[in-house]
Amino acid sequence: MPSASTRPVAIKIDDATRDRVKRLAEARHRTPHWLMRQAIEEYVDREEKREAFRQDTLKAWNEYQETGLHGTADEVEAWLASWGTDDESPAPEWHK
Repeated sequence: MPSASTRPVAIKIDDATRDRVKRLAEARHRTPHWLMRQAIEEYVDREEKREAFRQDTLKAWNEYQETGLHGTADEVEAWLASWGTDDESPAPEWHK
């Protein structure tokens, strides 16, 4: 999402990459600037989601280390398989 104020930022790329960006921008009827800005936004969005997932995973691992509570793969798979069916199951009870 673009912010209210923008500032120019310079990046250095090799000639081959610059030519590739230019060709792709022409094929898409966009400017190289638009294409690079779009690529950066998509990259940052993806990496923010990846980092949030990593943080959630670390939090879950730490909680498991502290409590020992868990569900087996079979329990969780059976629960997930019931999602969207008429016989949807509640989440399994976590245990040690």
